[in-house]
Amino acid sequence: MHDLSSIEEYFKKYSKSLYYWIPEGIYTVNISLLQRFNLLHFQFPPEPDPVLTRQFYILESPEKITLINDDFVIWIMPDKIDQIPVTYALIAINHEDQPRLEVAFIASGVYNTSHVVLRVLDKFLLEIQENEKLLDKLSFSA
Repeated sequence: MHDLSSIEEYFKKYSKSLYYWIPEGIYTVNISLLQRFNLLHFQFPPEPDPVLTRQFYILESPEKITLINDDFVIWIMPDKIDQIPVTYALIAINHEDQPRLEVAFIASGVYNTSHVVLRVLDKFLLEIQENEKLLDKLSFSA
């Protein structure tokens, strides 16, 4: 089982100084990001991506939803900026010693729907997974 108190401590650590842990910045869900992830052509119902079929443990609190599995820890937080509802998502790789924060994004306005947030989350998870496989392959061949 996952050490939930440790995961909560890492959430606090990362969320207090997000720009320190994500120096490239927080991605904003917008038309450019949707285009990058090829999400502008929605198909109903969406075709399932068999690579990303995962099961997560879900923990809910008043401030966030936490998704945990052997590969990832994801924190999804609703918030308001200037009275406008937004959704933050933080994605960390779930290593044995500690979750390692990889990506953060924010959705607002027309992009702040569960469908869009979850599709973008899927695409970031796939991208992280592909990068990790490539890094493993490069480190193995070195």
